[in-house]
Amino acid sequence: MESRLYNPFIAFKFDNRACFLTGESLQSADEQIQVFPVWMMRAFDLEEKPFKMLDENIVTYKSLKLPCSIRVAQSFEEVEGEVEEAMKAGYKEVKNLPEQLLFQWVGKILYGIVFNEIQAGIRQAVGSGEEINFSQALVHKFRNLHFMLQSLVLPMEFEHINPFHIQVFPVDNSPETFLYRDEINTLIFSLRMKDFAVIATLQDNGTNAIYHEDILNKIKEHILHPIQFEEVCARYFYSAYLFNRLPEYTYMETPEKIYIEPMPLNDWTLKPIFDNWQVKTYGQVLENFWKPWGYTLFEIIKDPEKPMTFLFDSEGGFPETVDLPKA
Repeated sequence: MESRLYNPFIAFKFDNRACFLTGESLQSADEQIQVFPVWMMRAFDLEEKPFKMLDENIVTYKSLKLPCSIRVAQSFEEVEGEVEEAMKAGYKEVKNLPEQLLFQWVGKILYGIVFNEIQAGIRQAVGSGEEINFSQALVHKFRNLHFMLQSLVLPMEFEHINPFHIQVFPVDNSPETFLYRDEINTLIFSLRMKDFAVIATLQDNGTNAIYHEDILNKIKEHILHPIQFEEVCARYFYSAYLFNRLPEYTYMETPEKIYIEPMPLNDWTLKPIFDNWQVKTYGQVLENFWKPWGYTLFEIIKDPEKPMTFLFDSEGGFPETVDLPKA
C-alpha cells in the first residue's frame, strides 16, 4: 500500500510549484498562505516588522509565505478562525482549545519558518555552486513534524501520548504585548499576548513538562507576572537544548486512518534523557529572556547554588506579589 503521507525531504522539493503540505501541483504563484496569521500581523502591526533568518538576513513577517493548494488553505482557515476567536477572547478560551488544533496552528508557523529557511539555504547553495549541507538529525525532526501536520488533511490518531505538548498560562500582560519566540533546532515555540502565554514543545512526547513538573505544580492556578513567565520560558528553552534524544515514531497506515505511536525514549546506553543542567549557561539564557528588566548574568548567578528567581519566595512558595513594572 502506497503511503498517503507526503515527504518532500526525499527529493528535497521546496519550490513554489507544489503545495507544501500535500505535494499537489499548483496552478498559480498566487496559491500561497502567510506563515504568520494575517489577523495577528494586523493586530500587532507586524507585517513590515523585521524577522531575522538563520543566515542573518532580515526579512519581514509579511514576506514569509507557503505555497499552498486551495483545499489545504481552506482547512488552515478553519483552524485559524477557531484560534483567532479564542485568542481574541483571552486565556480561558485558549486554554479550552483542543491540543491537536493548537498543534496544527503552532506547527504551521514553525514549519513555515523551516520551509522558508530551507528555501533560503537552497538559493544560497545554488548561488555558490555548492551542494546544500543539511543535518540529518534536523531532517528527521522536520520530516516528523511535517507528517504530523498532515493530520490537518488526513485522518490521523496519535496513540498513547501526543508527540507534542502545548501549555497555556495566564499572564498579567500589558494590552499591547506581543512576544514571539522559536528555536527550530529544538522545535520549541512561545507566544505571549493579551492575558495569556503559550509554550509548545513539538517533538518531545511531553518530556520537558515532566522535567519541570515541580515548578508547574507550584505555579498552577496563579496568574503570572511577565517576568515569571519569561523565567518559565527560559527554563523550557534551556531544557529543550539539554534534551538529548532524537524521538522516533512508528506510522501505521490503514484504509481508515494513520496511527502514530512514539517509540520509548530510553535507549540501551541508559544515558539520562537530559544532559546536565549548567547554572551559568542557564543564567545566560535567563539574562536574554529578562532583557526588558535589565538583569545581568552576574546578578542572576551571584549565588550559583540559588540563581535569581521570581517563581519562589524565600520559603520556597509562590510569591503573591512581584514588585516590578509590567513589560
